[in-house]
Amino acid sequence: MPDKKLRVMISSRCNDPFPEGGSPLSDLRRAAKRELEAVRLFGKPMFEVWINEDAPPGDAAGDSIDICLGQVDEADIVVVLSNGNAGWAAGASDIGICHAELMRGVATTAGKVRLVALPDIADNPKDPSQIARNARFREYLQTQNFFRGGSVRTRDDALERIREAVFDAVQSLARLGVREARKGKFHTGEALQWSSLNFRDRQALMVDTLADCFAARPGGKRAGNRVELPVAGKAVLFAVHAIPAALTIAAARELVGQPFLRDFEYEAALAAAAGPVHVIGCQKGATESQAIAMLGFPDATVVAAPFGVYAADPLQKVQFLFLQNCRDRTTTRFSAQRFFDWIDQSGEAAALLACAQSRRRIVKAIAGEQPSGSR
Repeated sequence: MPDKKLRVMISSRCNDPFPEGGSPLSDLRRAAKRELEAVRLFGKPMFEVWINEDAPPGDAAGDSIDICLGQVDEADIVVVLSNGNAGWAAGASDIGICHAELMRGVATTAGKVRLVALPDIADNPKDPSQIARNARFREYLQTQNFFRGGSVRTRDDALERIREAVFDAVQSLARLGVREARKGKFHTGEALQWSSLNFRDRQALMVDTLADCFAARPGGKRAGNRVELPVAGKAVLFAVHAIPAALTIAAARELVGQPFLRDFEYEAALAAAAGPVHVIGCQKGATESQAIAMLGFPDATVVAAPFGVYAADPLQKVQFLFLQNCRDRTTTRFSAQRFFDWIDQSGEAAALLACAQSRRRIVKAIAGEQPSGSR
């Protein structure tokens, strides 16, 4: 079998000095490439490293941005060395090439991207368009809330952070691959057993599995299909439901309906928690249009994510998490894990909490208007 090396792309500026007044970043990039390509596992090379300094000329059909973004797509691991410089751009209002490479990696396969934060380089006061590009890039870095590891002051620090980034990427991607492999096929094993159940029994299993997954998180407390869980340091109530077939099947979808219409029934559970946030396990896929249809409000925040779809109504503060491919215990737990991975990586925990706190106030007001016998 031919050797298949892991492809690593190192993205950064080339000519900027590092440290300030020192040698260009190209020297650091070449040193990292030499070190990574020297790594052996059982005597075989592990990595092939792409840096544009050593790349052959590209074909005339594509410009430099196309070539670099193509390398981002092909890489197994992307290590971004960021000094706050967005890089070259053709137009004054365009984003820089370093900004574009990072954005492309995060948008397509965020799990393979690792950021090494170098000290920000000083802007050139004679180039206002570059200053504006750098400001956009730095704002993007802040909104993405990347984990940056230890501080970097010297060339040795930077090389150590690159080693750590690649090591962490190999470990995490291998574990992710194992979790994917464990899921197996859906026509055998437990997935087949779940598919053999009627809607009600399958729905009960899906709800029970998801509620257990959420309750197993640190600080989680379960009561039936309700789980109280800390989010951004505050308790949030998650209400767990399940659609035991494709969302296109009305009979399965109607088992859940629009659960937020009965949120006033959670009034007692909201004494010490914000929410509720509705978690809907979907046996198959979930789309943005299906999420909007269930929410019943088109002008909503809707995000397609690795776990499925997140939807929120900015007026009523209703929040839905559609966790897709909940076909057996393994795939269901994996979908829940992907949600928690997303909320950690995206920095959305504070926004989810704020929306849940607003929803609690709305629910309490609605509950106060209900006849005593209906509460």
